[in-house]
Amino acid sequence: MVEQGRKLVTIFGGSGFIGTQLTQDLARRGYAVRVAVRRPDLAGHVRMFGFPGQVQPIQANLRFPDSVAAAVRGADIVINLVGILFEKGAQRFSAVQVQGAKTVAELSRAAGVKTLIHMSALGAATDSPSAYQRAKARGEAEVFKAFPQAIVIRPSLVFGQGDGFFNLFGFLARTFPVMPLIGRNTSIQPVYVGDVAEAIARAADGMVRTGKVYELGGAEILTMEQVIERVLEETQRKRLVLPLASGIAKPLAGLMALLPKPLLTPDQVVQLGIDNVVSEKARREKRTLEAFGLNPTTLDAVLPSYMWRFRRNGEFDRHANPLVNG
Repeated sequence: MVEQGRKLVTIFGGSGFIGTQLTQDLARRGYAVRVAVRRPDLAGHVRMFGFPGQVQPIQANLRFPDSVAAAVRGADIVINLVGILFEKGAQRFSAVQVQGAKTVAELSRAAGVKTLIHMSALGAATDSPSAYQRAKARGEAEVFKAFPQAIVIRPSLVFGQGDGFFNLFGFLARTFPVMPLIGRNTSIQPVYVGDVAEAIARAADGMVRTGKVYELGGAEILTMEQVIERVLEETQRKRLVLPLASGIAKPLAGLMALLPKPLLTPDQVVQLGIDNVVSEKARREKRTLEAFGLNPTTLDAVLPSYMWRFRRNGEFDRHANPLVNG
């Protein structure tokens, strides 16, 4: 039971990378939080973020409307963080990021939910060459159709301890003598997970206008080549950097896509060829972190706190001479 007078938030995907941070932020604000996930038995760690009973994992799957209806019942605020980076089995872009987004929005409206926050992705566009980005755009359209006053959050690549981006390149730098470089001149604007979570929490607090799309980018815009250079600097590794044209990278990614958890897919190769930065229109209209009263956290403030693990001697190299490379 939710304590009388305490607002209830349902977070779909609340035990993931961004969701874990967001759940903590909302619990500290005093919300009661339902963490709706496919496997609540694997989400027990979220309970520790609040006092007993404040944070509760529950079972829900966006492909099953009855479970979604149960998850949003009685909620004041619903936040949908669910997304997939690659397709596998029944987990298809159309099922999760389009139909799933529609289901959450429609059932939230039917349940009388006051605030709906939907996380999309920077670069979402119906005419994108990337299937992932097209699905994200279609999902946004379904959300606004069902719930016109929804708030849509589009983050760029999100970094922080446990991310799937810098940690992947750190692993490659530690494991292989060659670093692949795809999309050499593609620009990205990595945004800190703590900033994304805080922006969503402030949206839940009612601090921004509804019915809008907000684009969240970080303090720096880097090319992919600069990203690789940054990873090698942080991991204190010297590696041959090998630029790969998409014609070569796509077949290699096709083989990797056969793995249980692919390191790279052909669609992700396509995405790496598309700039991923906040649009000029969003900046002009102040639909960025500025709208939430936030200054973006720099890479320098965060990367050293977790990229040290990929150095030759791990934590023992944290204060070593940065010019000594392995």
